[in-house]
Amino acid sequence: MSKRPLRFFVATIFPQIIDCYTSYGIVGQAIKKGVVEVHPLDLRKFCDNPREVDDTPYGGFPGMVLKPQPFFRIYDHIKTSYGKPFVVITEPWGERITQKTFRELKEKDNILILCGRYEGVDERVKTWIDKELSLGDFILSGGELPALVLIDGTTRLVEGVLSEPQSLEEDSFSQRWLGYPVYTRPREFKGLKVPEVLLSGNHKLVELWKLYKRIEQTFKKRPDLVPPQGELSPLEKLILEYVKKGKTFEEFIEENKKLLRRLP
Repeated sequence: MSKRPLRFFVATIFPQIIDCYTSYGIVGQAIKKGVVEVHPLDLRKFCDNPREVDDTPYGGFPGMVLKPQPFFRIYDHIKTSYGKPFVVITEPWGERITQKTFRELKEKDNILILCGRYEGVDERVKTWIDKELSLGDFILSGGELPALVLIDGTTRLVEGVLSEPQSLEEDSFSQRWLGYPVYTRPREFKGLKVPEVLLSGNHKLVELWKLYKRIEQTFKKRPDLVPPQGELSPLEKLILEYVKKGKTFEEFIEENKKLLRRLP
């Protein structure tokens, strides 16, 4: 029996935004393969009057607020047709979206993403959501962009989506270190050359270069992600010492030839 697809439902007043993005790239391919489904749901179609999807807030506050009725109707529609969904709303103060978020969502069957607009969504909608999520401490015009981030990042992890699943293991934030630099043809471009180690055919050396560059990238760009010393292997500790001193990979190799010969 084949595994049923991971379904995303997106409640929005701009379903065209969702349709446009998900028609291309990795997400578009996943939809064609039948392993992912994306269903944009137009809030206006779940209103008694399509022109009354929002209203002025009580209390004399400024702006407009999306009304609760269409969200409740969408939730009931999905619950009746597919079973209770896992419900996410995109809010600027929500939990920060990380790679861990995508891994958690991948394990769900039906995911409903609520996209706010204007001054937000009527608070009564929050009585049945499971999680508030955010891209960061800033304000966007609506929740469609965070929704697309959730769909894209989660879809990449679904089995059968990527032609080379191993690339997932190489991604930044999939391991303890960030990713490493990548190069392609030509070997030299405007005086800039591909590192010789990548042309050597020495797989052991290439793997070591990848680790060195991962640690180097993490230390230089996201030092907050460097694990505590107690969690590092002896090799990682040694490389980190060299990186902190500003040493190159070539210098590391030259000064540790005996050690390298003992590597598996």
